Amino acid sequence: MIKELRQATIEDLPEIVKIYNEAIIDGISTADSKVVSVEDKLEWFYTHTDERPILVKEYHGRIIAWISLQPFYANLLAYRYTARINIYIDKNFQGKKLGQQFLSEAVEKALDYDIKTLLALSFADNLPSLKLFKKLGFKEWGNLVGVANIEGVDKDLLILGLHIQES
Repeated sequence: MIKELRQATIEDLPEIVKIYNEAIIDGISTADSKVVSVEDKLEWFYTHTDERPILVKEYHGRIIAWISLQPFYANLLAYRYTARINIYIDKNFQGKKLGQQFLSEAVEKALDYDIKTLLALSFADNLPSLKLFKKLGFKEWGNLVGVANIEGVDKDLLILGLHIQES
């Protein structure tokens, strides 16, 4: 049974890292080029707060997806209602239309965290991610041409945005 999104705990971090490392190995959805350890992600984990959490989705007691709501320029008050959203799904659960369900839940929950604008960053060649975000109403707000270089290949980074609630 798939449970509702819940806030991640430190005990979830090994499974979060496992899913993230799958994405690193696949090479399409993150700029990280080498797998990371739980220790590598501790500081990142603790930068998330009750207002900008990491959310997880469980299936039979196992984490199958995680979504982070990261502060966007956390030290600048002007961006307090904006968050960057990331979604990663266990490779065994990809392609089953679960991403749309999970992301939709996270967008709804964003209002609980006083978020009015969500930003997503995606490589232009990450078509599954782009399709997912666009299905939920995210629009392309920018294109950073050739900003990333992964294994000798320049990649464009697209900025996608969604106004959940107008200011």
